[in-house]
Amino acid sequence: MLIFFLIALTILYFSHYFLFCSIVYFFSLTGVGHRLALGAVLFLLPTSFILAEILARRSSNRLFVFFFFSSTLWLGIGLTLLTTFVLAWIAWGGARIFTHSPEAVWFGWTAVALACLCSAYGVWNAYHPRTTEIRVKIKNLPAAWQGRRIVQISDVHLGQIHGAAFLQELVTQANAQRPDMVVITGDLFDGSDGRLEGLVRPLDDLRAPLGIYLVTGNHETYLGVERAYAALRTTSARILNDEMVVIDGLQVIGIAYPERMLSKDLAQTIRTLLNFDPQLPSLLLYHSPARAEQAKLAGINLQLSGHTHQGQIFPVQLISRLIYGKYYHGLHVEGDYTIYTSSGAGTWGPTLRTGNQPEIAVITLDGA
Repeated sequence: MLIFFLIALTILYFSHYFLFCSIVYFFSLTGVGHRLALGAVLFLLPTSFILAEILARRSSNRLFVFFFFSSTLWLGIGLTLLTTFVLAWIAWGGARIFTHSPEAVWFGWTAVALACLCSAYGVWNAYHPRTTEIRVKIKNLPAAWQGRRIVQISDVHLGQIHGAAFLQELVTQANAQRPDMVVITGDLFDGSDGRLEGLVRPLDDLRAPLGIYLVTGNHETYLGVERAYAALRTTSARILNDEMVVIDGLQVIGIAYPERMLSKDLAQTIRTLLNFDPQLPSLLLYHSPARAEQAKLAGINLQLSGHTHQGQIFPVQLISRLIYGKYYHGLHVEGDYTIYTSSGAGTWGPTLRTGNQPEIAVITLDGA
């Protein structure tokens, strides 16, 4: 963890140094005073994020919450600005091939303008989840499940930024789909301290005749799984902690995310579940798509996951794809096995989404 923290800090400060060099060059900041002021600001911005993280976890004071929101938002804007400056350097280099002395300042202003437009859209986008309709065929699906609809909500990240009002809007959207079942595939909480019971109260307004089922994600382990469970037990949602329920012939399996520094063999865990039958149709709820091959090996028919946020902020999508491969987002059908990885409804860190959309997935089941 210490090594990871040091690497993250190095990347954070180096990226701000890159911004410093880019601004100095493209806007011709030659004055010592201007450079010192810019350097101080770009040093304080990542430092403020670290301080905001500490303060936000110690208190829910509105001033601290605003400080946390602003500093995390800058990370998203800063990443977008870094990306547009990389493009500006490439464009400037290309222009020099055809022009001996291109005006660098115009490349700088273009980078800033693009970053502002993308960031503004990203903030709006983050607060407007859409519904995504998909159909999935399942082998030997019972007649009772033909045409039934499952709403998947993932990665809401309730905490200092997304509160009960945000969850209430998701509940309203989910109810409008008239689901038969609602599943929540982890990271309902962000990991911040606070009055958790109040945050999850809107779950009681969900309307799904076959129930509401939930599994934990990695952020519940940061918060403390038992604290998360205690809050969720005050709602109508049912926690599936390495458990299975059979509903009208469909095996619904929920595997909890492993605690920090631990790992979990999905295939082994599923096989040890009481009365699990790989020949019967099954639905697996597991937060991360990283164990897809193990789920397939266990005989799962449909896996619903989240976790990746589809990268959340461009160009992080490229990193997510490298880590999770083809399963990093969307629907994938491989024989009798299907996996859907949701981009999630909320945000982690910056309240900003570029290059993807927050979503509530609506899955309609058909027989194969």
